Amino acid sequence: MQLSKYLAAGLLLMAPATFASPPPADKAKDVERMGDAGTVIDEILNIPDDIPQDLLDKARCVIVLPSVLKAAFVVGGSYGRGVMVCRTGPDFKGPWGAPAMYALEGGSIGLQIGGQATDFVILVMNDRGASSLLKSKVKLGADAAVAAGPKGRDASANTDAYMRAEMLSYSRSRGIFAGISLEGSTLRPDNDGNRDVYGQNATAASIITESKYEAPPEGRKLVSRLQKASPTLKP
Repeated sequence: MQLSKYLAAGLLLMAPATFASPPPADKAKDVERMGDAGTVIDEILNIPDDIPQDLLDKARCVIVLPSVLKAAFVVGGSYGRGVMVCRTGPDFKGPWGAPAMYALEGGSIGLQIGGQATDFVILVMNDRGASSLLKSKVKLGADAAVAAGPKGRDASANTDAYMRAEMLSYSRSRGIFAGISLEGSTLRPDNDGNRDVYGQNATAASIITESKYEAPPEGRKLVSRLQKASPTLKP
């Protein structure tokens, strides 16, 4: 009886650590996620009230996290997976490149998305924001300024809030597309996923900055849709 009590106590102590650990990377799921990200972008860019064109043309990178579920956000283990795709070249002025796997974390996300599957889209608006995401975890609102993005082709994107923001964030749930604040959440490279998809030496930084990496077939829809929608970075 005494031994059983100690074992139960030990399991309780271990539980938070178990919840805090992200699910293991899986190549099949990661490449499927790339395909889902392409579908999300295609659908959003085909609705009338979508991301303003001038913002998309100024974006260095686009992050897409498809079908994030509140059920995935448990205490100590808030976790959503997706991809980031950036324009190539030293100044992010080239065509869109291969997608890298990324993770979104933070307890506030679960409170915002309710009980429904939610797609997140984040525009990275300047070189500093893009470069910081290649290196390490970035806390939104602290390490990088983030704002809920405006929507609609005629929306004004020149207000102070949008001009200062390094990232603009959107959500889509139950067909409703809107700007959403992700302040307090964090973004980081999912390099376990990157190695699964691209090989043992792949990191987010190398995938995005080195031309030797090519998107797998499942990721090409996302890249080609962004290339069609915004082929050139505009100042």
